[in-house]
Amino acid sequence: MIEITCGQAWRLKHTLLPVGKMFFNRFQLLSAVCLMILMAFYFIDFSKYLGEPPNITPTTPERSHVSRSPVTRHLPLPGPCTCHQGSTILKDHLPKEQSEELKQRRAREFQQNKIRTTSVLSRLLFALPNSPLQYPIQGYTVQPLTSTVIPALGLHAEKRNSYKVVLSVSKGILTTDIPHQNATVKGSGENKLIIESSNLVLLNNLLAKVSYTSTVYHINTGDLATLQFENHEAVFPIAIKQPQIPVLYDIGTDISSHVTITTKTFLRYRELKVLLDSIRKFYNNIKVIIADDSLEPEPIHRENILHYLMPPAQGWFAGRNLAVSQVTTKYFLWVDDDFVFTEKTKIEKLVEVMEANPELDVVGGAVEENQFYFTLIYEEGEENEGGCLYRMSQGKFHSLPGYPQCFLANGVVNFFLARTDAVQKVGFDPKLQRVAHSEFFMDGLGSLLVASCSHVSIGHQPKTADSQSSTYDKYRIPGENDEEFKLQLHFYKNNLKCIKYG
Repeated sequence: MIEITCGQAWRLKHTLLPVGKMFFNRFQLLSAVCLMILMAFYFIDFSKYLGEPPNITPTTPERSHVSRSPVTRHLPLPGPCTCHQGSTILKDHLPKEQSEELKQRRAREFQQNKIRTTSVLSRLLFALPNSPLQYPIQGYTVQPLTSTVIPALGLHAEKRNSYKVVLSVSKGILTTDIPHQNATVKGSGENKLIIESSNLVLLNNLLAKVSYTSTVYHINTGDLATLQFENHEAVFPIAIKQPQIPVLYDIGTDISSHVTITTKTFLRYRELKVLLDSIRKFYNNIKVIIADDSLEPEPIHRENILHYLMPPAQGWFAGRNLAVSQVTTKYFLWVDDDFVFTEKTKIEKLVEVMEANPELDVVGGAVEENQFYFTLIYEEGEENEGGCLYRMSQGKFHSLPGYPQCFLANGVVNFFLARTDAVQKVGFDPKLQRVAHSEFFMDGLGSLLVASCSHVSIGHQPKTADSQSSTYDKYRIPGENDEEFKLQLHFYKNNLKCIKYG
């Protein structure tokens, strides 16, 4: 806690007195100063916001003799999340005899996942005021095991007999030029570099030539460099990344070179043929990929149709994975096997939206004018307990610039155009056979940028009394075991405490 005595307050009063005479007499000014100080430091808990009490330092940085508190702090560990009203508590759906073992296995797997997905660069850094140190605060990226000059290192200090700067790292080594007579360098080629000189210009010249080299090969990690001068300390990030080779698609000149249509079918050949006929009515040359896990497959012999047969009844997401894995175009259009193309099914309009917004990964349309979409509200929660997830139907964010009929969301309907490589990286979990759609977007949360547009739609074939057999219903309609399995999967795979489908 910071203490200011009445004597210090009296001296502060004399500093403010020339201005204070305009409003207070001497007694009123002293009382006001003491009152403000007592209120500020007695009633306000600065540690709640800063972790450490603030330092009172002169405005001229190099005259400061006050010790600096560390400028790196870890973010506080998240506390338990709050389940939305009506959520399903997932631990209640675990097999009782396996519950504790599942929790322990999940905890171990979660720690492995943290190692893969977290970085030292996510640490919260603070830049303290009045520092004479100059350093890069963002964008300094190096290749692994490659020497790279650290840009913009410098010291801006008043005249001294000698200047000493210390730079240290943890995952690499530091080097600079061999100094002249008026400077000394210690630790070149090590993880702690000390430069000292009586000439500030010479010292800054040596700082300008400091290079960093990582010592361990890693494709995507980071380091934190600490720069010190007297009582001043600064920390800045170093991103260590292996550059990625671009993967580009030759989109050609027509829609068939941009997009492949994909679908999954099971025991619905009549509906599938109607879909294919409608596609050829509007797009006579576009490639269509069909993943088929029917019990007794029927041959499909049509031009530019790829029909992939699967083992029987493998399920919805396994079929999606197979179909998308065979796409060679930049985009694919996902449709259900009982959809039908209409005059409003303009693939070109969805491509236009994607090309105008290269950061987008998925753009959904409407089915029979029904524009289903949703947002996902996720709280990480406490590690061992898990997070809280709420799928909010018809939730959305803001519209896309230049496309008021489109807006951002987290998930869309089964009719969507997607960037092939982005979806292949997320994938469809083949464990989910019958109860699955939103789960793909849950797995892609934070990876896939999703939008929904109302100006492109597709039709849905009408259901008839004889359109679905009892055999189809047996596999298609999920049972209680399927629902229970999905909840258990959410508990373990997604490290969730609770989930709500709204």
